[in-house]
Amino acid sequence: MASSACDLQHSLDRFAAECEAAGMRISTSKSEAMVLSRKPMEYLLQGGNESIPQVKEFKYLGILFVSEGTMEREIGWRIGAAEAVLHSLYRTVVTKRELSQKAKLSIYRAVFVPTLTYGHEGWIMTERTRSRVQSAEMGFLRRLAGVSLRDRVRSSVICEDLRVESLLLCVERIQLRWFGHLVRMPPGRLPREVFQARPAGRRPRGRPRTRWRDYVSNLAWERIGIPQSELVNVRREKDVWGPLLELLPPRPDPG
Repeated sequence: MASSACDLQHSLDRFAAECEAAGMRISTSKSEAMVLSRKPMEYLLQGGNESIPQVKEFKYLGILFVSEGTMEREIGWRIGAAEAVLHSLYRTVVTKRELSQKAKLSIYRAVFVPTLTYGHEGWIMTERTRSRVQSAEMGFLRRLAGVSLRDRVRSSVICEDLRVESLLLCVERIQLRWFGHLVRMPPGRLPREVFQARPAGRRPRGRPRTRWRDYVSNLAWERIGIPQSELVNVRREKDVWGPLLELLPPRPDPG
C-alpha cells in the first residue's frame, strides 16, 4: 500500500510539473481523489502544500463513479432520473389529448430514452437490471398507450402496437457494437488498453465479480450464437459485425 501511494504521488507530482511547464496549475480546491477498491483505503495525496481530499464517489461527464467500482448506484440514479422525467411530462405530454401519439413518441425518444440509458455501453445487464430498466421503460409506454397493469397486456404487444423497439434490445445491440469497436481499435488507444488490462495480484476472497469484458463476450454467445473461438475474427470484420447485430432477436417477453 505504501509503494502504491508513493507511485500515485509521484505520478501526480509529474503531472503537476508538466502542467506548470505548460503555463497551467492544478487547483487543489477543485480537485478530488478516489481509489477504486473493494475495501476502503486511505491515500493522502499532496498538491503542492495542500492535501487533495479523497472521496467515495464523484460524477464525471454525467456518470456516477463509486470507489467500489460497481455501476448499481449509477443505474439506480438513471432510473430515478427517468421516472422524474415521466412525472414532469405526465400531464403536459403523456396524457395530453391534443398531442398526437407520433409527437409523444418523438418526445419519448428524445428525452426519456437518453435520460434512462446515458452511459449504458459499460453497464453489466444482470436479470435484476434488465427488469428495472424494462419496468421504467414500460411505465412510460403503458401510460402513453392508455393501458394499466390490470389490463394484463404483455409488454411486447404494447411495443408492437406503438411500433417501438424494446429498449433492452437497443441496449444489447449498442453494447455489442461498442464491443466490436473496442477490438478494432489500433494498439495504444486508451479505451482498448483499459479493456484488455488484467489486474495484478491475487483475487480477493469472495464471489468474483462479472467483468464487462466477460459479460459482453457471453452476451455475444448467448444472443448471436458465436463461439468464443470464432468471436475475435468475426467482430474484427466491421462489414460482418454490423449487419449481424441488426438481426439480433428480441428476448422472450416475461410479461
